[in-house]
Amino acid sequence: MTTVEQPVDVLLSDGTTVQLRQIRPQDAPAIVAMHARFSERTRYLRYFSPYPRIPERDLQRFVTVDHHDREAFVVLVGGRIVAVGRYERLGPAAPEAEVAFVVEDAYQGRGIGSVLLEHLADAARRVGIVHFVAEVLPANGAMLRVFSDFGYQVQRQFADGVVHLTFPIAPTEATLEVQRGREHRTEARSIARLLAPRAVAVYGASATGQGVGAAVLGHLRDGGFAGTLVPVHPYASTVAGLPAYPSAADAGVPVDLAVVAVPPEAAPTVVADAAAAGVHGLVVISAGFAEAGAAGSAAQRALVRAAHAAGMRVVGPNCLGVANTDPVVRLNATLAPRLPPAGRVGIFSQSGAFGVALLAEADRRGLGLSSFVSAGNRADVSGNDLLQYWQDDPGTDVIMLHLETFGNPRKFARLVRRIGRAKPVVALASPARPAGVGDSTGPDEVAVAALFAQSGVIRVDTVAELLDVGVLLANQPLPAGPRVAVVGNSSALTGLAATACAAQGLTLADGYPRDVGPSAGAVEFAAALAGAAADERVDAIAVVLAPPLPGQPADADLTAALPAVLGTGKPVVTTVLAGRMPAGMPAYGGVEEAVRALARVHRYADWLRRPSGSLPELPGIDRAAGQAALRRDGTDVAGLVAAYGIDVVESVPACSAQEAADAAERLGFPVALKAAAPGLRHRLDLGAVRLDLPDAHAVRRAYAEMSALFGADVLVQPMVPPGVACVVEMVEDPAFGPVVGFGLGGVATELLGDRAWRAVPLTDRDAAELVDEPRAAPLLRGHRGAAPVDLVALTDLLLRIGRLADEQPRVRALTLNPVLVRPDGLSVLHATVRTGSATDRPDTGPRRL
Repeated sequence: MTTVEQPVDVLLSDGTTVQLRQIRPQDAPAIVAMHARFSERTRYLRYFSPYPRIPERDLQRFVTVDHHDREAFVVLVGGRIVAVGRYERLGPAAPEAEVAFVVEDAYQGRGIGSVLLEHLADAARRVGIVHFVAEVLPANGAMLRVFSDFGYQVQRQFADGVVHLTFPIAPTEATLEVQRGREHRTEARSIARLLAPRAVAVYGASATGQGVGAAVLGHLRDGGFAGTLVPVHPYASTVAGLPAYPSAADAGVPVDLAVVAVPPEAAPTVVADAAAAGVHGLVVISAGFAEAGAAGSAAQRALVRAAHAAGMRVVGPNCLGVANTDPVVRLNATLAPRLPPAGRVGIFSQSGAFGVALLAEADRRGLGLSSFVSAGNRADVSGNDLLQYWQDDPGTDVIMLHLETFGNPRKFARLVRRIGRAKPVVALASPARPAGVGDSTGPDEVAVAALFAQSGVIRVDTVAELLDVGVLLANQPLPAGPRVAVVGNSSALTGLAATACAAQGLTLADGYPRDVGPSAGAVEFAAALAGAAADERVDAIAVVLAPPLPGQPADADLTAALPAVLGTGKPVVTTVLAGRMPAGMPAYGGVEEAVRALARVHRYADWLRRPSGSLPELPGIDRAAGQAALRRDGTDVAGLVAAYGIDVVESVPACSAQEAADAAERLGFPVALKAAAPGLRHRLDLGAVRLDLPDAHAVRRAYAEMSALFGADVLVQPMVPPGVACVVEMVEDPAFGPVVGFGLGGVATELLGDRAWRAVPLTDRDAAELVDEPRAAPLLRGHRGAAPVDLVALTDLLLRIGRLADEQPRVRALTLNPVLVRPDGLSVLHATVRTGSATDRPDTGPRRL
């Protein structure tokens, strides 16, 4: 929940930033000043009367709220209050509250009303308010649209010249869709302003031409920036042959972007100067911020706060810069002296040094660039912002990301799931994750790769692979299937390519590999390629060419035959050890690299062909009851999962033979006796579980034997019908947020890490894939004469755990182990939960930066 101590920054519809916080009593003078700036029409529409001044009694009531039954938020621009929104509960403990807000005239039409409504609704829901009511004059069309366009089911009544509105404020799919649509547009616009500036101010460019600032200024000038360059220098009249100014505002042109290359201690002065010039964004090249220690972190936070207060976004600090190769922009505000050729690939790099190497390699391989951003310390602008921008950018067809960490993992997973359906996303990201929590270590490297694939991301491990895949996506169509025709002039190379296809999960097309022989000429080779292109059994072509033998005729340059297969609708990858490659043909230094890139693109194309699935309705879920089970004095685990329609077999603890016998009598025989330690509850092989105990005597005897081996604490459970033992888990992953895992139980499968994982929220397809993916999954469908288990019940269980993980952010880890699945249903024998603070996960709640 937003608090007085925790103001938040939010984006408006035009991409500018403002600050939102709870109102304070000391805001009274600022509220009066804002009221004085209102037009007569704005006052009338808000207060239904001229209301020329705020009486002192009203003013004190406006600014003094209890943050429970009465709440109010203010929106600030540059420290000045420009809007206020409030709700007031309609009576003690009433489920309804009246909501109202007003925006200063100069800031109307920029989305402030919808932002206020999001935050007010979020605060109201937390204190038990379920409905908002509002009274709006019919002439106030803008306010009526704020309510009607939000996705709420609004009921209207007209009486006494006023429109009375009533609507529930619980989030729905419709309201989330509206909220995320606005998020997408605002973030995309904020980045568009950075990448297509009318003028760029450069701070820190020395008159001597030395240093980082001078280098960036030179790259902007030499790159042919289409706008105006404004060097800002305290006393020099010219810098790098350009007129210089003591402040950006003195240039007399609209400056949209500022490049900052000054020491950290000078940054506050620069931010103030840029703000005075109306700059929209800062690219902070300077180092010495968060990467330099605690003092640098404090300076970085102050920099971002000051920039946001002035409506600016920040790229960096400690970054390489930004670039846009659009011919109408030609922006090279980076430390890279040369950019790759203009093209249709957008590149995001977190590391500046890595970005330099990436741009150089892209240039060497002819990979065309649309735009580039290096985020450095990623104090504000992140990869998620660039994903939002590139989604709709008509100049970008392929997105390439270098990610060291994930600031908002849930949002990343949500965005790439959506964007990957329209544009491929290739990510160089570490598979490593911190140690898991609870009983699980979480997804391993293989599972992390699967999670990326589930989201439609083509994950790679090295810079070379990033470029390998990018070049293929940028120049060739997607394969229609896994069948590859290998064509070459060397049996050794074609055999190597065939082996690589098998290793990468591709299928060698019937009739291939086709070796035309070392003495073949261009005509013969062209015929072989044409045959592969026309073959309906072929989805992609892998070409491997060895150098011509000495003394061969002039047509021995087989690369001359390659252009003929371009534009045939089938992707072509080539490994040519001699000769010049034609433009637009992806070339690779080795056979394995070519086939690996093709395999990764095939898996992406296969993901596109599969339906994305839907979020099914799940009856019997009570989110509020689940929240209530997460008590401060300890979680009611059974109550938590029961709120999501999951019953756990009753388990009674005992610490003596008599207690165990009494518990068994109450539960009814036969019973099971288990060692209480979580790691032993399913270890039948160690003797830590005793089944089918028919009477009290058997219970006491089993207790005596077990307590000697595993300690006094045991659990007593009624017997349930046997089934296939399974494990269901949920953990927080640093790249994807909450993820759900599934596998079959048993020591062997645990040692082998035979778990499948999917990111939350789970669709029906995700749940079905979870069941099918483990290597031991055939045991569920009937193995060696066994009856198939109830896969519908198992899938439903996974969907419910996915919903729990999505809706209960305090749950950090959850394990159901074992789950016995039978032909007629399933039984959950044990559930463990680990919780964290009540702080919302990123990507939940109202919009904020």
